[in-house]
Amino acid sequence: MLLYDYKIPDLSLIAYNCFLKNKHAYKHEPSFHCLDFDNLNKSNQSNPLIPEAMTDITDASESSRTIMIGLNRDWAKKSGDFFVESPINFLTAIIWFLRKYKGGKYCTVPHAIEFSQANYEELFSVLRSEPTIEALINPFVNAFLNGAMAQLEGQIASAKIGLARIASPQLYWVLNGNDFSLELNDPLHPKILCIGNNPQKQQVYGAVLGLYLNRINKIINQKNKLKISYIIDELPTIPILGLDNLMATARSNKVSVTLALQTYEMLKRDYSTEQAEVIMNLPGNVISGQVMGDTAKQLSERFGKIMQERQSKSINSNDISVSHSNQLESAIPASKISNLSSGQFVGLVADNPEQRVPQKIFNSEFINDWDAIKTEEDNYLPLPDIKEVTESMVQHNYFQIKKEAAEIINDVLSEIRNDPGRAHLLIIKE
Repeated sequence: MLLYDYKIPDLSLIAYNCFLKNKHAYKHEPSFHCLDFDNLNKSNQSNPLIPEAMTDITDASESSRTIMIGLNRDWAKKSGDFFVESPINFLTAIIWFLRKYKGGKYCTVPHAIEFSQANYEELFSVLRSEPTIEALINPFVNAFLNGAMAQLEGQIASAKIGLARIASPQLYWVLNGNDFSLELNDPLHPKILCIGNNPQKQQVYGAVLGLYLNRINKIINQKNKLKISYIIDELPTIPILGLDNLMATARSNKVSVTLALQTYEMLKRDYSTEQAEVIMNLPGNVISGQVMGDTAKQLSERFGKIMQERQSKSINSNDISVSHSNQLESAIPASKISNLSSGQFVGLVADNPEQRVPQKIFNSEFINDWDAIKTEEDNYLPLPDIKEVTESMVQHNYFQIKKEAAEIINDVLSEIRNDPGRAHLLIIKE
């Protein structure tokens, strides 16, 4: 299972205790993992840019786009724009350079952030030493050599400023490690992963968490893997590139996608309108509580119309006449959806050819046993501590990454200076 917990540990606590109760039922007992940037003692470390999973430069490009759009949500609606694609290409070049350097030993988001902060002469000289990113880096080099600094700053500054927002010791700690594989539905080593956000910091955390989800989407959506549940709470709060593709193709690979959101309007605001429409129209199963406005109207149309009998009565001084008619009307009107009480739900379920559901549209209410729920919650065990993390450990990791990024640049520059055949790669601006 993958669980995105917007207000960790609300859902993660439930998932963990259900896991403890049922883990014996698996053929191979799964492991439980958690990513939490605010509570490092309860968080694993995981590198979403793990080099083994990045087989070509398109993986670096996809990761770069995920990070940049996560930091600048409006960019999702400006695909192809010069000042949107340029910073994405800039970060792509850095990620792919780190992937190729010493087998990807330093291919992490923190190292990429620190790498991007180097001065232009050194950074461009180092990046030019990797032939596979020459096409990506040449426009920046030419702008720099031709003195087009205003253009260059416009291209690169948005990337550097955005990345600086996630340059924190806590994030560096979680992102610079490899406690477990992101192959959650590995038949021999199944995993349950809870990824936590913080409503007060979602603009910063969302970009990194979106990268985790983007990488996981590609890994789990493969054949011959275990069934996996993919649950996203508060979908609009996190950018997931390619979510529509996962929803469209993952069912055949035993991936069950469950998305929760407050209203359709929020999805249109944070994703593009076109993508929001695709996401809303792909699921075969829809469950809704009280919603209003366009969301209620759209759901009412989705539930369709049914033939309903109408009776009208006409009274005058001589007689009373009654007429009956049948007409198509909404099975569940928007006004009814707007006035549902707490615990009441309407919805539509999908079926299979061999498992027909005669009553696909429903209007029902959950009857909860509150005493039993309270008893269960009172017996919950807290999320476990993964390791004891001290402030000094976090700070040491932070400055170590800074030091390693500087050493990479110095080492590559030394190699270039000592090799006459590569001397032309050095950029020296008068």
